[in-house]
Amino acid sequence: MAYPGHPGGGYYQSGYGAAPGGPVFPGQTQDPLYGYFAAVAGQDGQVDADELQRCLTQSGISGGYKPFNLETCRLMISMLDRDMSGKMGFNEFKDLWAVLNGWRQHFINFDSDRSGTVDPQELQKALTTMGFRLSPQTVSAVAKRYSTNGKITFDDYIACCVKLRALTDSFRRRDAAQQGVVNFQYDDFIQSVMSI
Repeated sequence: MAYPGHPGGGYYQSGYGAAPGGPVFPGQTQDPLYGYFAAVAGQDGQVDADELQRCLTQSGISGGYKPFNLETCRLMISMLDRDMSGKMGFNEFKDLWAVLNGWRQHFINFDSDRSGTVDPQELQKALTTMGFRLSPQTVSAVAKRYSTNGKITFDDYIACCVKLRALTDSFRRRDAAQQGVVNFQYDDFIQSVMSI
């Protein structure tokens, strides 16, 4: 699946955003999203998980679906946080906004009954269209992890997409031969998984 401005499937070849934080660059103040970012970011010019949660809840990006939980916001920030500060700057915020809108549209496309949830079969179709090639057993495990009573809400769908993407990126960085097999040292494995 390709998102506006982002070619490709389940992960993006070019990475995700630029370096976190940093100074205001010329032209940012003209960006319509910058005013919103500046209002949310506060004094430090960065957005942390609490600020992101308030921002996404107030923005209405989730439509009629439940607001984002704090853990989902932490996951989204960890996907962008190159300096391990626990926060993101404007460029990452802007990229996140674009990807969230893409994932929202994707979710709506697979929420065929407009219930605000997708079931495990719809999740499998969605993941396949994003380029994730997972076995039925893996999709079942993912669906169980992110569903409540067999239904996956938008918030949990986003958490699932973020985690799958981050794990895939981590795996691919270690899969130099692109064979689908890597060897992890225990400490490297724990760092990879715990940083997501």
